[in-house]
Amino acid sequence: MRTPASTYRLQIRSGFTLQDAADMVPYLKSLGVDWIYLSPILTAEQGSDHGYDVTDPAVVDPDRGGAEGLIAASRAAREAGMGVLVDIVPNHVGVATPAQNPWWWSLLKEGQQSRYAQAFDVDWDFGGGRIRIPVLGDDSDLDALEIRDGELRYYDHRFPLAEGSYTAGDSTADDPREVHDRQHYELIGWRRADNELNYRRFFAVNSLAGIRVEIPEVFDEAHEEIVRWFREGLVDGLRIDHPDGLADPEGYLRRLRKVTGGSYLLIEKILEPGETLPPSFECEGTTGYDALADVDRVFIDAAGQGPLDALDTELRGGQAADYEEMIRGTKRRITDGILHSEMLRLARLVPAGAGLSVEAAADALSEIIAAFPVYRSYLPTGAEVLKEACELAVRRRPELDTAVGVLLPLLLDAEEELGRRFQQTSGMVMAKGVEDTAFFRYTRLGTLTEVGADPTEFAVAPEEFHVRMARRQAELPLSMTTLSTHDTKRSEDTRARISVLAELASEWKASLTRLQQLAPLPDGPLANLLWQAIAGAWPADRDRLQSYAQKAAREAGNSTNWTDPDAGFEEKLTAVVDAAFDNAEVRAELEKLVAQLDPYGAANALGAKLVQLTMPGVPDVYQGTEFWDRSLTDPDNRRPFSFDARKRALAALDAGERPASFLDETAKLLVTSRALRLRRDRPELFTGYTPVTASGPAAGHLLAFNRGGGSAGALTLATRLPRGLEQKGGWQDTAIRLDTAMTDELTGRSFGPGEVQVGQILATYPVALLVPTA
Repeated sequence: MRTPASTYRLQIRSGFTLQDAADMVPYLKSLGVDWIYLSPILTAEQGSDHGYDVTDPAVVDPDRGGAEGLIAASRAAREAGMGVLVDIVPNHVGVATPAQNPWWWSLLKEGQQSRYAQAFDVDWDFGGGRIRIPVLGDDSDLDALEIRDGELRYYDHRFPLAEGSYTAGDSTADDPREVHDRQHYELIGWRRADNELNYRRFFAVNSLAGIRVEIPEVFDEAHEEIVRWFREGLVDGLRIDHPDGLADPEGYLRRLRKVTGGSYLLIEKILEPGETLPPSFECEGTTGYDALADVDRVFIDAAGQGPLDALDTELRGGQAADYEEMIRGTKRRITDGILHSEMLRLARLVPAGAGLSVEAAADALSEIIAAFPVYRSYLPTGAEVLKEACELAVRRRPELDTAVGVLLPLLLDAEEELGRRFQQTSGMVMAKGVEDTAFFRYTRLGTLTEVGADPTEFAVAPEEFHVRMARRQAELPLSMTTLSTHDTKRSEDTRARISVLAELASEWKASLTRLQQLAPLPDGPLANLLWQAIAGAWPADRDRLQSYAQKAAREAGNSTNWTDPDAGFEEKLTAVVDAAFDNAEVRAELEKLVAQLDPYGAANALGAKLVQLTMPGVPDVYQGTEFWDRSLTDPDNRRPFSFDARKRALAALDAGERPASFLDETAKLLVTSRALRLRRDRPELFTGYTPVTASGPAAGHLLAFNRGGGSAGALTLATRLPRGLEQKGGWQDTAIRLDTAMTDELTGRSFGPGEVQVGQILATYPVALLVPTA
């Protein structure tokens, strides 16, 4: 198996095609990247900026460069000695525009007789033999239907007509409503999707329909083009999107490994604290959110927890946030709201002899899912987690004791549909209830509410970090590590700046109080979230921040929401963001705060970057983040950037120019390029993991480790809690011992052997990457 030393994620779209990726290979090679890592490239909904809404799995998207573009990108990578990793989407397909998806069009036209009927996960009985499509503004909108060009039309929506269901060639011969009643689908009001949908979706996205790749024929057709990539040597590995949505993730990975010739596989899997991948999974690891959480927290000051908790409580009117109870509530909001159709489908699978009504079963199932501590079980792996969730559900709701007792043995049986489907559903609820709701409500420190993280874990001490890294080296040495992705709520540099608030808790409280006085928002926790985000991303243009504010407020769902926005509240929210630009006092307060945070945030960002690039695992660099990148949640993190500026800056560094200071974004480029090159060109320096301890008054401000496996390897040094270090008077006599002479890849300066002052090593930058002197 060929494996990468590092990857670089490229978002492939019409504005940056596979041919553009090919053109960037020389720069990425110079940067030190080992493999290019491509976002989904199969044909997707026209205009899609992300590619996760695949409409035709048989063709590389022409808008993304087509088959010729993939050949060009692969050839460029091969000629540079680089590999290719591609993101694929096995769980669902895009159905927003039926005519663009031949599988879905066939299903709608032919119903259960379609050759693709088995590919989609439809409860035909519940729909009376028809699949329900929630596109109408209201059920009364059926009056807006018309027949045109042999299709049923609803404004811009086009649907096929079943053979014999209308008078061909005469659009006036049939009543469109009566024709609609003769179709294999039923168009319904969009609000009915919460309770009456009868097809599995991706989360609660009506335009993404789940497919059943557990069926061999469906797997084969869905992966025929992907298999060709490996057969023709175009691709070396795959990133698998959302395997938790599959009926049988273990079986899927086993089959995928076989058809790709034993290739390198990563899964987009959220591991909760203490959770490990099932040992039977045939993959090299995850896409790195677990690593991201550890890196973030080792740069957060644990002493800030008390003051920030107190501020959060004050903003909540004196009521301390109870995260466990919060996520129970947000999960129930999801099970009883946008995913209630999925819960009812589970409830309908409970045997009639169980003595539970559909409503009672749905309530008990929802309470069990709300008690789930992880995204899903993989029975028999995770059976104990399921049992514990049932016990917690009963403790919370004693009246459910009988119902839960009936359900538990049914849920433990993965061979039956209820047990299998429950596993597919729990992850949906976790993602929507926690990541997409609670993470916008639990706002004491924005760094903590990142995808894949447990926000109740405030900070990680260096000693615990070393334990986790040693475990990673032993168990998941080829798993990806990351700091930013297309899915992160905030980019790495935004989080690095926000993390400083734990060191400046009193200053932050004073600043937030002042901002709330000048531009009041009647939702204290949301104001906390919003001003952290603005300070973390500043400077930013108005539209970016307005878009973020609206999304954050609606996701939180406390003061407004997506389905029934509160216009009055959103006017106040808009005014708060506008004040950052138009109110001189607000702007002055914000810029004063940013000036306080910026130098410490830059030190945190460089430290996190070097640690992530040199720690155990395969480091990924998200496109553009070799410069400062202070993005917020999608789509903000997919906005365009300049490769040309990065090329010029890298050439200047290689010509001997050095950043004016560590605040210069070329300092991040220096750290990124030197670490990536070293990992690619000298793999023998990255074969183990040993903590390096310092002595002296500021020893706790150093995070250091040696990657040698029994001999001298690459040595990473990073500054922790830079504001506290400054208050102590700097490094003073803090020192480390070097067993051999070593040279810093960032400055070219040499040190040791023997005891060396940390302040000497870190005199130029807050980080250093030492290698044995030749």
